[in-house]
Amino acid sequence: MKNAIFIYNPVSGDHSIPSKLDYIMKRFQENFVLLQPYRLSEETDHMLPEFLKQNNYDFAIISGGDGTLNSIINVMMKNEINIPVGIFPYGTSNDFARCLSLPSNLSEIIDIILAGNTIEVDAGLINEQQYFLSTCAGGGFVDVSFSTHNELKKNFGPLAYYLKAISEVKNIKSFKVKIKTETKTIEEQVLLFFILNGKHAAGFYNLIEEADISDGMMDIVLIKSCSHIDLASLFFNVLSNAYLNNKNVMKLQAKTCEISGDNGISLSVDGEKGDGLPVTIRFINKALKVFVK
Repeated sequence: MKNAIFIYNPVSGDHSIPSKLDYIMKRFQENFVLLQPYRLSEETDHMLPEFLKQNNYDFAIISGGDGTLNSIINVMMKNEINIPVGIFPYGTSNDFARCLSLPSNLSEIIDIILAGNTIEVDAGLINEQQYFLSTCAGGGFVDVSFSTHNELKKNFGPLAYYLKAISEVKNIKSFKVKIKTETKTIEEQVLLFFILNGKHAAGFYNLIEEADISDGMMDIVLIKSCSHIDLASLFFNVLSNAYLNNKNVMKLQAKTCEISGDNGISLSVDGEKGDGLPVTIRFINKALKVFVK
């Protein structure tokens, strides 16, 4: 009999996971896995590190969106809890899960975890303090994910982000950013920059089609300052996966980078609000083991 912990956010996505707990427990118990449920809440989140350290779990399952996944992975990695992780992608965008080609069907997800196949994936580390699995971004639009109303996200999913972003276009302003990697230094007036671990982010598919989540490299994309008309064209290019050829886009790869810029620039880390600039980021190759098809 194996022991595992099921950490779930009851208000992620469509809020449906609590009603499916009995089915989840049944499936794992039938396959000789004793599953311990752990409900996330503001009152109990502080107990999780000690709870994980005191129990000898064979693996962990995390149910929620990218923000929930980020917070739990940070708890695990900071406390050197090195066990495989299964993901129930029940948030809004679920970028990291999509990078792993994980399905949204509950029965299929459980089948994948029970099959036991894992891969090792990279993680980013910001200022030697915060890990991230999917994205770190700064500038215009990045506050959309954490400023969009939960009810809107529940009802419209990733579309809620696009609706919110459209309303922000008239307010977007450029800023100067300096990015220093191990091979080059770039100074540019930009509207937005983002660092990707995998192919997908913010509900968009294949933002960088050749991105590899296990190569130890980050993909850095800068959106240069441009007119609202050019920005609208660029948005269309993103939807058609052709934006990297746009004259207002710059891309580079690195293992480490230092980013500095204007004060007050909003940062988003896996869709949640992060600290401001400056930041130092390094990628840790094959930092986490996750269940996949």
